Parts: sequence; C-alpha cells; structure tokens
Amino acid sequence: MKTILSFLLLAGAVIFMSFTLTSNVVFTQDKWVAPASSKEIKNPFTGDASVTKGKSIYATRCVVCHGANGAGDGPAGKSLSPAAANHTEAYVQNQTDGELFWKISEGRGPMVGWKLILSEEDRWAVVNYIRTLAK
Repeated sequence: MKTILSFLLLAGAVIFMSFTLTSNVVFTQDKWVAPASSKEIKNPFTGDASVTKGKSIYATRCVVCHGANGAGDGPAGKSLSPAAANHTEAYVQNQTDGELFWKISEGRGPMVGWKLILSEEDRWAVVNYIRTLAK
C-alpha cells in the first residue's frame, strides 16, 4: 500500500512538473506574454473577406467571453480569472499579428486553444477582425 501511494505521489509530481517546465507562456497576474518567436510569424491572409470571416467566427466563438465589441465584457468573461482580454485596448493592439495568432492557437487558463478547432486561415481571420476593434 505504501509503495502504491509513493508511486501515485511521484507520478503526480512528474506530471505537474512536466506542465510547468514545458510551458512557453509567461504567466503573471495580468500579463500574458507570447514567446518571442511568435513576433516573427507573418499573417498570410489580408483583406475585407478575411475580416468578414473573422467577424463571423468571433461572433460565434469569442463574444461569450470577450463581448460583442471586444471589451472583455461578455457574460462569461466577467467571471474568468484571469479576466478576458479587452481587444480594444493598446496592450492587445500593440502586439504583433503573430503574437495574437499564437495566443488564439495555444490558449491559456480558461481560454481554449483553438488550433485543433479552427483552421489556420480561420485563426488568422480572427486576428484580422481583432485589428478592427482598436479604439
């Protein structure tokens, strides 16, 4: 019995450490920093059609947390920790397209990573739509 308990504790510690040590994300109370390499990722999609597509995806996938106008005030976003990002603010808009794409793709905390759900083109379309939300 003691051996099984020791094994379970060790396995739990290994799993916890693997998540902690393999993370590429810097977490702080109110700042989410994408890896430096994401700054170099270039957006291959541009134009009104991509923005329109992004707006449609945003309306079905993002509004519940980020709100209809991207202010982070959606019905679910108000109770999240960390809070849903306000896409209209400079701290979001000043990030590169690659950083936003990486965050949308990977997710963090209560935000799902969309890379297994949305196509690459769809994720870029969301980035393009987020750009239209600037104050």
